[in-house]
Amino acid sequence: MKKSIQLILLFVAFQFSTLSTFAQEKAKQIEQLLNKYNEYGQFNGSALVAENGKVIFKKGFGSANMEWNIPNQPDTKFRLGSISKQFTALLIVKLAEEGKLKLDVPITTYLPDYPKENGDRITTHHLLTHTSGIPNYTNAPNFFKDKSRNPYTPEEFVKTFSSLPLEFTPGERFNYSNSGYFLLGYIIEKVSGKTYEQYLQEIIFTPLKMVNSGYDHSDVILKNRAAGYEKHGKQIVNAAYLDMSIPYAAGSLYSTVEDLYLWDQALYTNKLLNAKSMESLFKPYISAGRAFYGYGWFIDDVENGDKGKLKTIGHGGGINGFNTIISRYPSDKNLIVLLNNTGGTVLGEMNDAIRAILYNQPFNQPKKSLALDLLDIYNEKGAATGTETYKKLKNDPSYAIKENDMNRVGYQLLQDGKKKEAIEVFKINVETFPKSGNAYDSLGEAYLADGNKNLAIANYKKSVELDPTNENGKKVLAEISK
Repeated sequence: MKKSIQLILLFVAFQFSTLSTFAQEKAKQIEQLLNKYNEYGQFNGSALVAENGKVIFKKGFGSANMEWNIPNQPDTKFRLGSISKQFTALLIVKLAEEGKLKLDVPITTYLPDYPKENGDRITTHHLLTHTSGIPNYTNAPNFFKDKSRNPYTPEEFVKTFSSLPLEFTPGERFNYSNSGYFLLGYIIEKVSGKTYEQYLQEIIFTPLKMVNSGYDHSDVILKNRAAGYEKHGKQIVNAAYLDMSIPYAAGSLYSTVEDLYLWDQALYTNKLLNAKSMESLFKPYISAGRAFYGYGWFIDDVENGDKGKLKTIGHGGGINGFNTIISRYPSDKNLIVLLNNTGGTVLGEMNDAIRAILYNQPFNQPKKSLALDLLDIYNEKGAATGTETYKKLKNDPSYAIKENDMNRVGYQLLQDGKKKEAIEVFKINVETFPKSGNAYDSLGEAYLADGNKNLAIANYKKSVELDPTNENGKKVLAEISK
C-alpha cells in the first residue's frame, strides 16, 4: 500500500515537473519574441500570459517614461482605450440583473431628455452591440481638432451627437460606435444615482482588489502611470492631449497587465454576476466582420493548426499614445494581455504568435516594418525615390509590409501636406492588401485631398464594395458624387 502511494506521489511530481518545464520553455519563447518586436520598434509596453489560469510570463519592455528613462514593468499603468467597454458592459448587465433596467426597452426610458425621434427606437441592447445606428463621434469631421481637448459633462457631450440622423435602422447591422458606449455610461449614472467612476469602483474594482485600475484623470498624480507616445516613422513624439471626459465609458480607464489577469480570472466565477448574466456577455449577438460581437467583447473561432478551431473572446483598444489587446481562450483558461504606450502597433500579430506558442503551433517570426523606413525617404526625397526604394526592399526577407503601419505613414504624409507621397504609400497598401476596404478608403481620401475626384470616387466605391459597413465612406461618396 505504501509503495502504491509513493508511486502515485512520484507520478504526480513528475507530471508537475514536466508541465513546469513546458511552461518555462513557452515563457522563454514569448520573451524572445517580444524582445525582437521591441528591438524593431514595434512593442514598447507590458505583457502578461497565463496558461490554464496560471501566469507563466509577465514582463515590461522599453520605457514607461522616455524622458526619465523609466522602464515599463508589470505594474505600470496604461490607458486601455476600448478595452474599457467590457467593464461598462458588465455594469449595465449588473443593473439589469438587479432589475434596475431592462435591455430591450427604449433608452428614453432612462434618458427622458434624449431626442425621442431616435431614442424611442434604440434600446440598451442596441448600444451594447453597436447596432444602434448612432454615428461614432470619433469619426466626426475635425473631432480631434475641435472637441477632443475640451472638458465636457456626460450630459453636455451627449448633446453633440444625439440629434444626428441615424446611419441605419437600429438593430439592422453592426457598426462600431463609441457614441453608444458613451451613452451606456450616462445611463449607468442615471439608473444607479452614482457617477460612472463610483459605480465602476464599487461593483468591479474594489471587490476584485484591482487596486491599480481606475478612471484616468490627466490632473491626478498617478503612481507608475506610463506616458503616451506616438511614432512618426522612426521618430517618437509625445502623444497629443486628450481630455479624459471624452472617451468616458467608451475608453477612459487605466489598468495594468496584473490587474487585467485578476479581471480575467473573475470572469470564470460568479463573483460579479450570476451565471446567466455572465453568459449573456459572451453570446455572439451580431456579425462584426470576421468575428461576432457580444456585450463589450468580440467573439471568434480562430484557426489553431491541426487542432482545428479555437474559441477566442477578446477586444483591442487604441487611444492617444496607447494601443492595447486582451485575448481570452476559455476552453483552456489561457490569457494574453499586451499594453503598449507608443501608439498604434501590430499587437494582433504579436497576439497570434503568442497564441501559437501556447498551443505548440508554428508562428511567423517578427520582421522590420518597411513603412517605418519608407516614411523618412518619402519625406526627405519625394515620391519617385520613395517608390523606387520600396521596389528594392519589398522582397527583402527581413522586412514586412504591415497594413496598419503603411496606413499610418500615409496619413502622416497627408498631414504634412505631402499628398503625392501619401498617394504612393496608399497605393502600395492597396496593391499588397487588395481585399482591404480600409486601404481603398485611405487611397480615396488622399486622391480627394489632391483634387482628383474621379479616382477618389473609384476608390471609395471599391472600399464600400469590400466593406459594406463603411458608413463614412458611403457618406463621402454621396457628397462627392453629386
